[in-house]
Amino acid sequence: MTKSDSNCNENSQFTRSTIFYYTGTGNSLWLARTLAGKIGNAELISMVDWDIQKQTIHSSAIGLIFPVHIWGVPRRVLSFLDKLKTISPDYIFAIANNAGQVSNTLVQLKKVMESKDLTLSSGWSIIMPSNYIPWGGPGSLDKQNERFQAAQLKLSLIAEKVQSRVKMPVEKGPLWQRVVFTGLYKVTFPYVHKMDVKFWVDNHCNQCSICLNICPTHNIDIRNGKLTWHNHCEQCLACIQWCPKESLQYGKKTPAYPRYHNPEVKLKDLMNNKSISSLERG
Repeated sequence: MTKSDSNCNENSQFTRSTIFYYTGTGNSLWLARTLAGKIGNAELISMVDWDIQKQTIHSSAIGLIFPVHIWGVPRRVLSFLDKLKTISPDYIFAIANNAGQVSNTLVQLKKVMESKDLTLSSGWSIIMPSNYIPWGGPGSLDKQNERFQAAQLKLSLIAEKVQSRVKMPVEKGPLWQRVVFTGLYKVTFPYVHKMDVKFWVDNHCNQCSICLNICPTHNIDIRNGKLTWHNHCEQCLACIQWCPKESLQYGKKTPAYPRYHNPEVKLKDLMNNKSISSLERG
């Protein structure tokens, strides 16, 4: 996992922004990097890494960038909120990356934060190429590039608002999404960890162990020569999308669908040095 990218200097460490991101296929990391470059004086920290090795934060502004999972806030992000209390920032903002169905995600986040005596000052939705391969691929390269360009423009606007500490209502999807998809989120959320039952492996697997090391919950291992999942899935789909042999499958349709990870994010950006070294040694 990427530990920390910094665009700040030592003398201004108490006024910088810290952006925490959660990513499986790189979209949220790309958003975080791009926004940090536009804001300036910002550092990036993976939420997964923060769970392993915490560090002192002296930022006046905190950003949360994450994907929408099944039309709501991912479990990982919800559990991360308790850690924000120890930071006590003046300004918290969020960006929910999605494929066009942000639904009630940011409203949900705001309400959960309020229950923890935290205030979400602003929240935005950004549409990115879809990584939810069970429903198809990310779209054509032209469509992907259109979304990247639109995201760049919106991030420029967001950067201005973050720099000015603008407080505003969070963005949300149309009413039908907030009714239908929020209901589906509530019904499915308790069972997400068991959705790994639909993963399977074809005969192209060479047991490279990338899926084991990239999984944020360490949900995969090899037993008796076979990949095994252990019902701690977060549905980030990093395992299937980063498989170099495209041998991991989910359900019946994924063999026919193209894989996707953000073209500007590399595998080494999402895995710690120990994991990379062990993989390179074979």
